[in-house]
Amino acid sequence: MTLPSERRLPWLFLSLLLAVVALAAWQWRDGAPLSANLMELLPGTSPDALEVRAEQRMQEPLNREMLVLVGHADRQQALNMAQQLGEQWQASGLFETVQWNLQADLPALRKQLLQGRLAMLSADDRQLLSEHPDAFIQQQVQALFDPFNGFTLVPSQDDWLGLTGRIQNSQPKHGAVQLDIGSGALVAEADGKSWVMLRARTTGNAFDMNLPLQVAELLQHSREQAAQSGVQLLAASGLLYAANGQQQATREMTWVGGGATIGILLLLLLAFRRWGVLLAFVPVLVGMLFGAVACVALFGHMHVMTLVLGSSLIGVAVDYPLHYLSKSWSLKPWRSWPALRLTLPGLTLSLITSVIGYLALAWTPFPALTQIAVFSAAGLLGAYLSAVCLLPALLKNVQLRPAQWPLRLAERLIHLREALLGCIRTPALLALLIAFCVGGLMQLQSKNDIRQWVGAPQHLTDEAQTIARITGYQPTSQFFLVRAANQEQLLERQAALSERLQQLVNLDKLQGYQALDQLVSAPSQQQQVRESLNRLPSFWQPLLDLGVPVAALQNELQQLQTLPAEDIDAALAGPLGEPYRTLWLGPTEDGVAAITSLQGLNNPSLLRVQALDLPGVVLVDRLGDLNKVFAATQISAAELKLASCVLIVLVLMLPFGLTGALRIVAMPLLAALCSLASLGWLGQPLTLFSLFGLLLVTAISVDYAILMREQVGGAAVSLLGTLLAAVTTWLSFGLLAVSSTPAVSNFGLSVSLGLAFSFMLAPWAGRHEPVAEPAA
Repeated sequence: MTLPSERRLPWLFLSLLLAVVALAAWQWRDGAPLSANLMELLPGTSPDALEVRAEQRMQEPLNREMLVLVGHADRQQALNMAQQLGEQWQASGLFETVQWNLQADLPALRKQLLQGRLAMLSADDRQLLSEHPDAFIQQQVQALFDPFNGFTLVPSQDDWLGLTGRIQNSQPKHGAVQLDIGSGALVAEADGKSWVMLRARTTGNAFDMNLPLQVAELLQHSREQAAQSGVQLLAASGLLYAANGQQQATREMTWVGGGATIGILLLLLLAFRRWGVLLAFVPVLVGMLFGAVACVALFGHMHVMTLVLGSSLIGVAVDYPLHYLSKSWSLKPWRSWPALRLTLPGLTLSLITSVIGYLALAWTPFPALTQIAVFSAAGLLGAYLSAVCLLPALLKNVQLRPAQWPLRLAERLIHLREALLGCIRTPALLALLIAFCVGGLMQLQSKNDIRQWVGAPQHLTDEAQTIARITGYQPTSQFFLVRAANQEQLLERQAALSERLQQLVNLDKLQGYQALDQLVSAPSQQQQVRESLNRLPSFWQPLLDLGVPVAALQNELQQLQTLPAEDIDAALAGPLGEPYRTLWLGPTEDGVAAITSLQGLNNPSLLRVQALDLPGVVLVDRLGDLNKVFAATQISAAELKLASCVLIVLVLMLPFGLTGALRIVAMPLLAALCSLASLGWLGQPLTLFSLFGLLLVTAISVDYAILMREQVGGAAVSLLGTLLAAVTTWLSFGLLAVSSTPAVSNFGLSVSLGLAFSFMLAPWAGRHEPVAEPAA
């Protein structure tokens, strides 16, 4: 018999559901509110706005630029293909700029070199001019005498002292890449081929949901086009990793969600033998809808990784209808509303404890966990409301006559447990279990690395490493942020840092670095150059002997003395300033700031020492800082989880008393401990996401313990309901274990292990019944 309140519930829920659907439609009005920006899931390691700005400046080339090498044994053929691809890419509309050759403004270069003769001399040249002016003149004599000394942009008659040539030669070299004078292209020689460098800057960044896939598709087309001419293409870009990540997320959502759905549907049909039972999937769909709407409402969008992990909610959401569907083995005849009434207290307790477990993780300082926790908690609430308010009405006329083999299986498992307890008492089993846990935990190692978040395919990594080997470009994620009160102090501090970094370069611990002090010197150093030049007439006799007119030298010296002091902005305005522009952060609230970038770092731990005792200099190591935060988050997540367990005990004390509540909560905690030990025995590391998986297990498996404690319909029926719930949940989470993204795989493996132990331990949450001693 259906109560009047039960007749109203479906209509009330349908009204709520329509409101949620309308909200979802409004949220998706401008397209899918999805994000692929990995950085959004990471915690902020520093509140310093300037550091954040510097990081964004350094990350932008990785997210918007693509470096391509076009290789062929014949240099001209490589040049032709690079030009052809450059023109095609520029016409594609995907790129802001595509550069395959340098179109240098030679007059502007000459002008900058002449204007910067005092400001742009390298530290070594300034030292030589100041301490050994005679050697300085002798070197210039050799340069004038030797016609093969090298190409200089400024003719000798405009620069008899050779300052512009020294500035030109002191500019940082582009790794192993050389300028091809005829074409203006940058070319490297390696592996018996000439490699022409092509740089492309996209109109958007790698976190755009469409652009990376379009760029990857264009690159693939270009590879095929080049291969027809025997030309090889190598490419490296954050865009390619983003495209691969999006494709991978789509695949995994398809086979995790699709595989779990098919498996659960088959299980329902095999167990209950009625097509109507497939309506049990309605709460799953409602749960996914509620989770997505809640995420977008709170965060403005939903990350694709949340969607991948959230798709595993299918197996948990279907547990609610399974609780009262499984009573069809004991209720004869089975009716939906009476079955719901019997199981409603347990269902409600399961929801409360699960939501408490999930929301505890929402308070960690980790946006990834917060977003997934909110998605899951809202999804479970939606699934519960659907299972309690709507589904019984949909199943009202469904008469279940379930297959008997699942019940016989459950009865056999109970008999096996009783036989085991007849041979080995519970204390002895507990001692064995603790020994197993201790042995596994002793072998367990923690590993926290942001690279676990990226399932980078080997061919992309290999290609990037090949490009780094050929070109010599090996940018690092670490850099130094230098602050100062003014430009002069900034350049002095950067020069002091450069001196220390040069020692690492000399020891082959660092490939190179780039800083503004390599482009322009401090005003005080420019003044020292003036003073050093005033002493040159005493040493320039060798130039006079070579035939250089004394009037020309005097006139040049006079011009140099009248040159104004040059600041950073003036130096960056010229063509030589282009490689340095990203390093200049400009004015700040308390002065000015700039970046010193690094190349080819072998040992990151050496960097922190370089900033010691240098005021205003700080190392920004986002990767290292994040890995430390990962470790700290593990601890805070575990603490929050224990706090949530205390809260769950307080909730369960009302229906089960203190002893029963402690017994129910102890089982999931013990299952999580066994899973940790299993990771140790399997040689798998404990990561932040595997810990999250184990914490999730405690939230899910409290449900199993409550079922076995209540034993509605008898022990066998309750165990069967627990088994069905565990299998459906495992079908969702277990598939994640084979993900190619390490973080997702660790998550899936830990949940799979935890669910297995949760099911095996759940019967111990039941009311204690002494087992008879075996007969003699």
